[in-house]
Amino acid sequence: MKHIKTVILTSLGALTVFTVVAFASLKPANNTPAPGKGFAVVELFTSEGCSSCPPADELVSKIQKEYKDQPVYILAFHVDYWNRLGWKDAFSSADYSKRQSNYADYLHIQSVYTPQIVVNGKKEFVGSEEGTLRSAIKAGLQKSSAAQIELGNIKTEAGKATLHYQAIDNGNNSVLLLALVERSAQTSVKAGENKGRNLWHVQIIRHLQTVALANGKGGIESIALPKEFNAQNWEVIGLLQNTQTGEIIGATKQSFPSAS
Repeated sequence: MKHIKTVILTSLGALTVFTVVAFASLKPANNTPAPGKGFAVVELFTSEGCSSCPPADELVSKIQKEYKDQPVYILAFHVDYWNRLGWKDAFSSADYSKRQSNYADYLHIQSVYTPQIVVNGKKEFVGSEEGTLRSAIKAGLQKSSAAQIELGNIKTEAGKATLHYQAIDNGNNSVLLLALVERSAQTSVKAGENKGRNLWHVQIIRHLQTVALANGKGGIESIALPKEFNAQNWEVIGLLQNTQTGEIIGATKQSFPSAS
């Protein structure tokens, strides 16, 4: 029997339909999906303070390795509502809890919980359900996508990253979501439900940036980089999201150039 920790986000107030952002660029990156090809965006809502979350973290790590050469994009959002129970997750943010609550609104569920996975902004389920996740990924990869994102090469200078983007056939009800991702990290948990455990994380969202987007819009965007930034262990994932339905309609990623 699956153990689910359910938390109603009363502290976040009314659910607000959120805007999200994706990235595209004037020069297609090598990993940009070909036009009409499917993709799967796997958003995991997790916390170091939740004892049910490590199996989900392990599952997405496994999936990441298996699908490394396919358009499967994993984003781990560490929510902050577990922090009050004895352990503050250093990767957590109220913004990520709000994103999760917005999905509750889009998907018509009464409460949020961890671990939770949302695939392509359309299907949600318990984050440790491997069979359900694999089925959702398969469905996403098989569905054709008209919208596309193209990302240019990332340039880093003076504590910020700059890149070109170009959105294609995205319509007028979409936004561009730019996710700064730390590919892996380990934490020794000193308190809370996971006290004494060493937790391994992948695809940790460290910053989420939204850009207003008109149909077919391109441009240049800058992202502030944290002090601990390491080009070899970070990347940018870009998402196009429909602001009316929450559906992810396009996705791609770009690595940072290696230091010379």
